[in-house]
Amino acid sequence: MFQSRVSVAILMVIATVISRILPHPPNFTPILAVSLFAGAYLTDRRLALFVPILAMFVSDYFIGFHDLMPVVYGFMILAVLFGKQIGTSLTKSFGFTVVGSVVFFGLTNLAVWATSGMYTLDVSGLVTCFTLAIPFFQNSIAGDLVYSGILFGSMAFLNRTVFVTAKQNA
Repeated sequence: MFQSRVSVAILMVIATVISRILPHPPNFTPILAVSLFAGAYLTDRRLALFVPILAMFVSDYFIGFHDLMPVVYGFMILAVLFGKQIGTSLTKSFGFTVVGSVVFFGLTNLAVWATSGMYTLDVSGLVTCFTLAIPFFQNSIAGDLVYSGILFGSMAFLNRTVFVTAKQNA
């Protein structure tokens, strides 16, 4: 059916990122999951970095570009590199997803606080910024866990079924 795990991984990444342009709750997106997954399953580092960044850029083209793009794209690159540490471990994918969600929340909200002009640049403004972002964090971590579960779970299933059968028939 498919010629390689790389083909399946690339198709999963593209399909998941396309979901960004479909209606969804705020911040319920596949950004972290796709980046971790690409890092874990695309052995060519350049391809692992290129595929999610390109897919994100294409979806941003349709959704709209924004001021936090350097922070978000930088985080995606970091997540791809972290994904290299996951391998095929579902336990590690869960742990990296949770930690990644927290780091993404911290980095993006720090950037909003520092650059948006919406908050005073003091402790009070920082606390307000992070407090108002909590509802978005709930959606973010839920989306990250759902998409990571789908991507890593599907690949684990394929590794145990389709790819084992294909290897035995080769």
